[in-house]
Amino acid sequence: MGTQRKRYSAELKARVALEAIKEQKTVNEIAGQYGVHPNLVGKWKKQLKEQSSRIFTEPNRDRDAVEETLKASLYQQIGQLKVELDWLKKKSGLGE
Repeated sequence: MGTQRKRYSAELKARVALEAIKEQKTVNEIAGQYGVHPNLVGKWKKQLKEQSSRIFTEPNRDRDAVEETLKASLYQQIGQLKVELDWLKKKSGLGE
């Protein structure tokens, strides 16, 4: 039976990567402090540096998508209400 790999939480990875970016301790000191392999510290640091710009760009895309969905829904409601109003005007004789 093989050994199971350790799985580290995203919070731990972020904490370790931030610690490594600060460069106040060596990679080996950080690895010993958190109980991870030094190679993982370097890998997580690199990932954080490469993907940090997404933090500021992705939420805008999500917000834009929500706004577009809301706009589409509101335009649909406006159109439906306009059709109903026209129908009521026609039935009541006011639209002539």
